[in-house]
Amino acid sequence: MSKQSIRVDNLVKRFTKGEEVVSIVENASFKIDKGELVALIAPSGAGKTTLLMMIGCVEKPTSGVIYLGDEKVYDDKWLTKQTRKIRREKIGFIFQAHYLIPFLTVLENIILVPQTNGVSPEESERFAMELLEYFDIADKAHSMPSELSGGQNQRVAIARALANRPQIILADEPTAALDSQRSVSVVQMLKKIALEQDVAIVMVTHDEAMLPLCDRILKIEDKKIISSKIEGNTQETLV
Repeated sequence: MSKQSIRVDNLVKRFTKGEEVVSIVENASFKIDKGELVALIAPSGAGKTTLLMMIGCVEKPTSGVIYLGDEKVYDDKWLTKQTRKIRREKIGFIFQAHYLIPFLTVLENIILVPQTNGVSPEESERFAMELLEYFDIADKAHSMPSELSGGQNQRVAIARALANRPQIILADEPTAALDSQRSVSVVQMLKKIALEQDVAIVMVTHDEAMLPLCDRILKIEDKKIISSKIEGNTQETLV
């Protein structure tokens, strides 16, 4: 079975701004395997979130190819009209803000996605409680988000991202609202998830202190992608 979780070939993203064409990414190619935690870094405005949203089938590229697992989902156009279904079934999203629904309990927030995907209420709740046990917050299952700390809410958000058993987790600045100690805890948790759940995790971050906790760094530089391994710090430009 292939270890490939994400593969991008010659990805291009350009915006039209008035009469001007603005290039964000040019001919980006890279691969991310299952079990990897990869940091995505770049200066502000260089396209980190845009690249993440293209991988997540939210933002349409200008051209190129995207594989999620062994399925080609984009080849100069979306190869399915059901990109929302791909997101629901294959991808978990984590953001800077936890975006929990305030009038639902912790447990209800987590079971919402699997039930939308047709999983039975009993199975959804069983797996949600497993996740809450995994994150050591099972005692908060029937609490409201307003009753939890910021770090606890982010744990719930990560649990929610795992509730559909995704192949890929895309995390956009998941530690930006946390202090340094909680930030380290969250990234260590993501690394553990990548290894134990065999999922690929791409994490946008501006915090250089988090980089040694990752397996690899992808950097947008001059509209290209540079891959840097943590061990040995060897770099290879992927074009």
